Amino acid sequence: MPPLTALRAFSALAEAGTMVAAGDKLNVSHAAISQQLRGLEERLGLSLLDRSGRTPALTAEGQRLATALEDGFGAIARAIEELTGRDADRPLQVSATPSFASAWLMPRLASFRAAHPQIGLMIDPSAAVKQLVPGRLDVALRYGTGEWPGVDAELLVRSPIIVVAATELVSDTRVDGPADLRNFQWFQELGTNESTDWFARFGLEHDPARGITALPGNLMLEAARQGQGVAITAKVFVEADIAAGRLRLLFEDSQTKGYYLVTRPGVQRPAVRDFVQWLRREAKSRVQASVE
Repeated sequence: MPPLTALRAFSALAEAGTMVAAGDKLNVSHAAISQQLRGLEERLGLSLLDRSGRTPALTAEGQRLATALEDGFGAIARAIEELTGRDADRPLQVSATPSFASAWLMPRLASFRAAHPQIGLMIDPSAAVKQLVPGRLDVALRYGTGEWPGVDAELLVRSPIIVVAATELVSDTRVDGPADLRNFQWFQELGTNESTDWFARFGLEHDPARGITALPGNLMLEAARQGQGVAITAKVFVEADIAAGRLRLLFEDSQTKGYYLVTRPGVQRPAVRDFVQWLRREAKSRVQASVE
């Protein structure tokens, strides 16, 4: 490829019509434009300008290159406008599970809004794994191991899966193993199979007469606090309940996973960068507070 400066100089001449006007367009001298064009012609081995008249005119080859450059530079300009101009006003769209949205994200959002009042937010509380589509979904907060193809995943909050129940619900029950919990009503987050998978890992079957109720994450945790059944959830959401004695920790998964910050590879628009940096600070401050 020829130097970009030479191509831009030729494109400016094709648009402006004269060397002087092209120099004014690029804020350089007409001599600099002429030098760039001669170098471009030598590089390509083609005559792009017909200099036989008083005013240089494009040759057939020059016209073809000018059309291609108009399309190319136009596409670049539109992309830059989307990244820094028009797209900057689009609300930031974030996907998170209902549990993470209600228990971790929402209590912290006030500090983000205070620091960035100009950034609009759209929080989608859904357990469904959604694609990060340009112009639509910007950030996802997913639970797992971070091994998802085609995206950048950064561990934000490490948290094992645990089994909990209200203290009064299991106070008189001896719980020595998973089998002791088969007869309880179970809750799991809507859109997941964590309870079924948990029982399967231990070679057990849940009592079909009791059933498993799937609820949005915030409703599932509230039902567990009220003593309606046993819940399986990420530990990060109920640490305060366990510390206060409202919920009793029954089992903790040794396969530690966590919530990941998931974004598309490549350059991020300013609103996404601000949100990502804020998430990192919040996660770091939580880790420091737990250590202290």
